[in-house]
Amino acid sequence: MSLETVSANRSHGGTQGVYRHPSAETGTEMTFSVFVPDHAPGARLPVLWYLSGLTCTHANVMEKGEFRAACAQHGVIFIAPDTSPRGDDVPDHDGYDFGKGAGFYVDATREPWAQHFRMRAYIETELPALVAQHFPVDMARQGITGHSMGGHGALTTALRNPDRFRSVSAFSPIVSPLHCPWGEKALGGYLGDDRGSWREYDACALIEDGARVPDLLVDQGTADGFLEEQLRTPLLAAACKKAGQPATIRMQEGYDHSYYFISTFMAEHVGWHAQRLNA
Repeated sequence: MSLETVSANRSHGGTQGVYRHPSAETGTEMTFSVFVPDHAPGARLPVLWYLSGLTCTHANVMEKGEFRAACAQHGVIFIAPDTSPRGDDVPDHDGYDFGKGAGFYVDATREPWAQHFRMRAYIETELPALVAQHFPVDMARQGITGHSMGGHGALTTALRNPDRFRSVSAFSPIVSPLHCPWGEKALGGYLGDDRGSWREYDACALIEDGARVPDLLVDQGTADGFLEEQLRTPLLAAACKKAGQPATIRMQEGYDHSYYFISTFMAEHVGWHAQRLNA
């Protein structure tokens, strides 16, 4: 699988790169970023995937996330994909919360979205295979995290693939798309009106249906304007408690939905993942 290097910069004793490749799943070119800490020749490092939120690309966390020092300290590769397919031939929507920049990490089944909006298959299958071919990753040691829509993606991806991911965390995730306007718009638009088919893309529903991970960590700001209507963190806390799913859900006083919040707790999340990935 071909890979083009868009940029490569020295940072924190490692290399921050941006890469582009043709995707069979989305039918478009896709861009993603990878930070690789310095390491011994031949070494394979654990990997932490980061899924971004609505309107974002790989660049938001790469430029604002402040993860590199912690990743260099713990010897963890950090990979940030884009949030959706892009290009002139890709359908779009007038709203920021649907279409380009809002792939919701699902495989769309409704037209005109089904041809290109296959972010689940891209994240779960195609991109990991490409990364394994081109980077010094130990695919037996994978963790996943994300923010907002990407927090939804991280939680649901890990819950569907518990044998693949040793650790999962999230910043201000959409915990139940079945019960919020963003989720209802996205899942209805991409998948159709059968709400039963939405459950595999809803962290609370997956836990209710028996999915489990060893542990999960969530940080949520109390001053987040999306908390009550869209993110609905108490639903996840209740689902985990009812199912006996281990979870650390921290309400961080005064923090909002921005990267000021994410960057404050990013090093803690990297360290939390590293402890599990290096065990």
